[in-house]
Amino acid sequence: MKKYFEILRKCPLFEQIEDENLINMLSCLNAKVVAFDKKYTILTEGSSAKYIGILLSGSAQIIQIDFYGNRSILSNIKPSQMFGEAFACAETKSIPVTVTANEPCEVMFIDCSCILHTCNNNCNFHRQLIFNLMKDLAMKTLLFHQKIEIISKRSTREKLLTFLTVEAKKSKSNSFNISYDRQELADYLEVDRSGLSAEISKLRKEGIIKNRKNHFELL
Repeated sequence: MKKYFEILRKCPLFEQIEDENLINMLSCLNAKVVAFDKKYTILTEGSSAKYIGILLSGSAQIIQIDFYGNRSILSNIKPSQMFGEAFACAETKSIPVTVTANEPCEVMFIDCSCILHTCNNNCNFHRQLIFNLMKDLAMKTLLFHQKIEIISKRSTREKLLTFLTVEAKKSKSNSFNISYDRQELADYLEVDRSGLSAEISKLRKEGIIKNRKNHFELL
């Protein structure tokens, strides 16, 4: 497990946890590491909501597919980020989303009940873990509301411009890269890809944006 320490130090769950406590903590939490190939499904909609996942390497996406097969990207996952924690903490029977690997990756799974319910060893780090977990859930809630703000716009143009404005604020620059290709961006904004491409082309002609692949500049 020590080879993952550099990544785990960046994970919100282990904030203010000393390295000397980490090995014992991972054992107490029944942590296990699983490797996945590219395009492999890490968690399937309907599977048990018992575990919290931590991405150790590679990248992944959280997606939701409706009754008609339309795909919506909820978020991208990068190394040190968690997923599944909201469903595990809520003790839902199954998760309503699917998590897929964008590339070969490693994931650490932790039994959420081992965090929420203290063990017989009375480990002194449980209070910090619970605080970190609640803080992460609060941040995820803010991001969720941010996406609601974007996709609630009436037109593809409004959705796109709101998204680009949010990304510019994140990067603190009017020139930035986004983490989605064209189809993924359409899935995230919940719009048709051809309509999205048409709007990007119009905004370029109007002198509002410049872009090349996933690089955008607000003019």
